[in-house]
Order: sequence, then C-alpha cells, then structure tokens
Amino acid sequence: MKQELELDAVSRRILALLQDDATISHADLAERVGASSASCWRRVKAMETAGLLEKTVRLVNPVRVGRGVNVLCNVRMGSHSKAARDAFETFVRTQPEIVECFSMSGDWDYLLRIVVADVADYNTYLMGQLLSHPSVANASSHFALNLVKYTTALPV
Repeated sequence: MKQELELDAVSRRILALLQDDATISHADLAERVGASSASCWRRVKAMETAGLLEKTVRLVNPVRVGRGVNVLCNVRMGSHSKAARDAFETFVRTQPEIVECFSMSGDWDYLLRIVVADVADYNTYLMGQLLSHPSVANASSHFALNLVKYTTALPV
C-alpha cells in the first residue's frame, strides 16, 4: 500500500519541474526549487515510494513515427457482463494502436484514443480488430482535425 505524503510548496515545485523535464539533474532541480541536492533527492524518493511519481518516459512525436492521425472512438458493448468487460479490457491492453481507454458513463461504454497513420489504416484496424471483437456491439469514430492542446503534466 502506498503511503500518504504531504506536499509542501517545494515538493509541488519539484513535481512541476519533473513533469516538464524528467532528465533534470538533482543538482539543477535543487537549485531551481531552492533546496539542497540531498533534500531534493530524498523528496523525489519519498514521492516515488508514495506513488506520486511513476515511471519515467520519453514522449515520441507521433507524426515522425507515422502515427499522426488521432481517432476518438466510442464503443458500445454487446454485453455488460464482467466476463465481457474483462475480455474487452484485456484486448485493449494488448493493442498498441489504442493509447488511451476510458470506461465511461452515459450512452457509450468506452472511449478510446487510437493513433494510426491515415484513414485507410484506421479502416483496416476498425474492421479487422475492433469491430471483430466479440464484446463490441458498435462503435462511433471521430477524427481529430488538429491538436489544440496536449500535455501529460498535471496541475500541482
């Protein structure tokens, strides 16, 4: 079980800076938040232990790797049984094209963000994978025309 951790102003600044650049050295981080390097290191380790900081990743430019089309896809399940939901969620976790999946309230059961190369690529994926899954009754797709805002940083 993750421990609770009280966040003071320095810890919040550390979180904000790490969300902007996770490669920053502890010395640079300490200088920017006005704390010692050892204190920063202890705070970062405590935030990792408490589960506030998770894995460190590098963000890939989707256009540069041929995945510049974002499709927001609403999915309606044919059955709402636990087995059907579990099977669909297991399927989602194995699909690299699906980069986000939300279980939803309302008319649709899931909202997926799917990244593909182009419309033809999405059509192949939709028909060959998503709509072929036995738990899926139907789907509604929306193509993003322009990315207005994208961030992984949370307000702290």
